[in-house]
Amino acid sequence: MRPPLFIATLATLALAISPACAQEPAPPVADSVVVDAPTEAVITGALRYLAEQQNGNGSWTSQGRKGEHPVAMTGYVLMCFLACGHLPEEVEYAKQVNEGMKFLLDSLMPDGTFRGVDGGKYMYNHGIATLALAEIYGQTKSPAIRTKLDRAVKLIVTTQSTKGPHSGGWRYRPRPDDADISITVMQVVALRAAKNCGFDVPQRTIDDAIEYVKRCRVGNGGGFSYQANGGEAGYARTAAAIYSMQVCGLYDDPLVAAGSAYLFSKVESGGPHWTYGSNYAAPAQYMIGGDTWKRWYGVMREKLLKTVKKNGDQSYWEGEVGPVYSTAAHATILAMPYHYIPLYQR
Repeated sequence: MRPPLFIATLATLALAISPACAQEPAPPVADSVVVDAPTEAVITGALRYLAEQQNGNGSWTSQGRKGEHPVAMTGYVLMCFLACGHLPEEVEYAKQVNEGMKFLLDSLMPDGTFRGVDGGKYMYNHGIATLALAEIYGQTKSPAIRTKLDRAVKLIVTTQSTKGPHSGGWRYRPRPDDADISITVMQVVALRAAKNCGFDVPQRTIDDAIEYVKRCRVGNGGGFSYQANGGEAGYARTAAAIYSMQVCGLYDDPLVAAGSAYLFSKVESGGPHWTYGSNYAAPAQYMIGGDTWKRWYGVMREKLLKTVKKNGDQSYWEGEVGPVYSTAAHATILAMPYHYIPLYQR
């Protein structure tokens, strides 16, 4: 049996030990969504799978050890371990988390960019890696993280678009001249996580980003488009929109409620980016809470437990980008009732 320990969360809750997760905080009052035994077993197997896939340099890549996108994949896997309560210096998967964190820190250059990232899709990698480091810093206050993380945060702030209908958003390259909602959401949540743990993020940056997101709304149907002032609504785009609005404090905005209803109407036909969209939709519905979250988690649990694959005592999913990304994203969704990610707490 593992020894008990305590860590600080947003609510500074006392934590105990759980089979799948290193630490288990008491759930919020009136929270009826819990991780049952079959789901816990799948999460446990997913963590084993992800630990096995780590590269010697601490990174994870899209197709196991032969894949690509090390910065983005490492960010996603670290978020999965964090969602299950594993920190760099705490119990079972501390070694994997610590090595993944060091890989991202070692990849951060003096100008705030991450080394070895495809320039064509740079900011997507930057956003998820910055988010993961900010969440680790927020729960550890490690001085080894702060200086380098500050560079990554400042790069996001200085590359926000200032041009016409794209003003307030971000696009693939680190320059302020274009925007889309999929890249914007990653920068917004990274900035919010950084702001939560004490980094200087101008409120104007957040406000302009939310205005850009709102301009992506399509008609009155609750959906959001890929870019502002035009385009069709979509599942992943809408999930990204209402997720980013809520982490910036707009929990009760009417657009969030309408977007939530839109997601329910599209969840069975989310298209080729279903995992990507669901990875945003889950925290969005979680922050709404109540019956909305209970219904959403029920849908996710049913779909994910039906599609999970087994390899001995390991669990994994195949799908978008590769099994490492799909496994990290899906296990993070299933683990959300553990309440470990401070960013998702209202």
